[in-house]
Amino acid sequence: MKKNIKKFIKKHDMIPEQSTIVLGLSGGPDSVFLLDFLATLKQENLIKEIIAAHLDHEWREDSFKDAQFCAELAKKYGVTFVQRKISELGLDIKFDGSKEEFGRKARRCFFQQIKEAHNADLIALAHHAQDQQETFFIRLIRGSSLSGLTAIKPKHGSYIRPLLETNKQDLISFLEAENIPYLIDPSNISQEFLRNRIRAQVIPALKKCDDRFDTKFKETINRLQSTEQFLEQLTNKTFETISSKKEGIYYINLKQLLSFHPVLLYRILILWLIKQNVKFPISEGFLDEIIKFLKQPGSKEHQLHHNWCIVKKKGIAHIKTPALSS
Repeated sequence: MKKNIKKFIKKHDMIPEQSTIVLGLSGGPDSVFLLDFLATLKQENLIKEIIAAHLDHEWREDSFKDAQFCAELAKKYGVTFVQRKISELGLDIKFDGSKEEFGRKARRCFFQQIKEAHNADLIALAHHAQDQQETFFIRLIRGSSLSGLTAIKPKHGSYIRPLLETNKQDLISFLEAENIPYLIDPSNISQEFLRNRIRAQVIPALKKCDDRFDTKFKETINRLQSTEQFLEQLTNKTFETISSKKEGIYYINLKQLLSFHPVLLYRILILWLIKQNVKFPISEGFLDEIIKFLKQPGSKEHQLHHNWCIVKKKGIAHIKTPALSS
């Protein structure tokens, strides 16, 4: 199994030699296995250092015990251990009603803080094959785009997921065979969370329908990710063709932009907004509002956010902000 994980890492050019890696360590079987695996790479001098990072969400009265377990485990493996309580982070994150999403954002902030503090190269998360399946169906239910349906990527920015094609049961079997202890989070069986309902009801039903589900699902995700990668490359290339940059502002040729198929048009608009570093909701309705404005004749200005607007003049459009004004 570890050989297969190494092949997966090599395939995605995931870990440069002598990297310092922040590991998200919850104490569950997935992250405990990843700690063991990364420790093996360190012993083989393939990576430089591991920083095990544990965030106490404080959702349970006895959650401090998880932190104690992780601290002892990190000590056993001889790796640096860092822990924080979520109340200590001073986060500026709005709670949108989803406890799971709030926790995910909090962990991201925490891991980024640790990465910067230790000048680390990568952040390793222990998502496995079943996490991939569950994420796909969560996004399908919520009406995601193709980008969302590609689910979890093996490598995205500084985040890596070496176990993404490894089955959870194989991880557990390894830990039990090697007598390596791990924790079971009671929230993983709570039907309060959509992910757990999918895990308990949807995935088993699909496997019952066809025992090839795991294999065929992986093939489908790989095809979706390949398609998404092609579209990303096409979007970037097209954006370069129809835009010019001056003093930090991207100017877009409207005639060319509006001639594209809606799929490519939406993607170019999102890329444009990202490149100009403005806040915006990723929704079809919002993008349609921009397109409707851009199609209107004449030179105009449209305020889409209190801090930025789109200006179009003589067939050219640009985004104006207090920092980027013209």
